Amino acid sequence: MPRRGVRQIPEAEGDMTPMIDMTFQLIAFFMILINFSEGDQNQLIRLPASELAKPPDTAPAWPITLQMTSKGTVFYGVDELTLEGLQPVLDVEKELIRRRGGDFRNTTIIIRADRFAKTGRVQELIRVCQSSGFEKFTLRAKQESS
Repeated sequence: MPRRGVRQIPEAEGDMTPMIDMTFQLIAFFMILINFSEGDQNQLIRLPASELAKPPDTAPAWPITLQMTSKGTVFYGVDELTLEGLQPVLDVEKELIRRRGGDFRNTTIIIRADRFAKTGRVQELIRVCQSSGFEKFTLRAKQESS
């Protein structure tokens, strides 16, 4: 029986489209994740610059970020509050920390005050926080570029 010519089978190539799609999804995921880390920053607040400013060694366990504008009002999240209106909010936060099993005395209040905010208003903000029982404070500043 005579042999016929050997048929060549075309070389199989894998479809790279799903792999490329997954790569772009991972890139988008990590870009979103990076943007969330800057969520505690308000663009209205212009931090003062200091040569002594340095990043913290460790992240606080129970941070509460308060941002003071140049007008002296305070942003907590997206809510703009007066110093008088901040007291009940801090009391609610203290209770939430207690319910989650934390000690509110270990809570660090992070104050991001605008460079044009009056020092006296920042001191009043600290007093309001102290009257709610909070004892640890961190003041944020921008590192001076040399």
